[in-house]
Amino acid sequence: MNQPDFNKITALYREREEKFLKYAELLRTYNEKYNLTSIMNEKDVLYKHFLDSLAGIDEFYANANVAEIGSGGGFPSIPLKIVREDLNFTLVESTGKKCEFLRTCIRELDLNRVTVVNSRAEELGKTPAFREKFDVCCARAVARMSSLVEYCLPFVRKNGIFLAYKGEAEEELKEAQRAIAVLGGGKAESTVYLLPENYGKRTLVKVEKIGCTPEKYPRGNGKERSKPIL
Repeated sequence: MNQPDFNKITALYREREEKFLKYAELLRTYNEKYNLTSIMNEKDVLYKHFLDSLAGIDEFYANANVAEIGSGGGFPSIPLKIVREDLNFTLVESTGKKCEFLRTCIRELDLNRVTVVNSRAEELGKTPAFREKFDVCCARAVARMSSLVEYCLPFVRKNGIFLAYKGEAEEELKEAQRAIAVLGGGKAESTVYLLPENYGKRTLVKVEKIGCTPEKYPRGNGKERSKPIL
């Protein structure tokens, strides 16, 4: 993977700035009711949410069918959709109120080909209509890698990719190697990058799906977190 080009990313943001500002206003309006994010300062939202979400923009295939797990306030999906209209998104979120917010954003921002599914990933990942049906599955700030791969890889088709947005990830990646292999993933690639204006170090992790996920995964009943594959 290449380093994110934040000159390019910032230019893309500027081209769609009106829509991003509307999204930021929706976050401010609904945050207290829906508990979407602790980051609400305007500049912090720009760098920590919007530009960070766009850091992985070049890893998504043209016209990709994308699942996002644990969508929450819509990161990275909504910023990506704003600048990549070709992408098709299915947003998987287990909290009903957050699903309401996501649907409001889709309507107010006039986003096409974005679907919100109110479900737990470990349940939906066993459903034939969703299992191994996506070109890309992405997640940001959801769980440690050893648990996250069990939530996400079941959604990815063979030769598709899983993309995780993380902070410090070196230790988590080492911990997750067996889980990645068991669940049908290949070698994990990671790119460490610095957000502009000293907004911190982040990591983008990419895992190609090279085999099918065994039928018994995800295990459900909280085992993905309580007893990760180690």
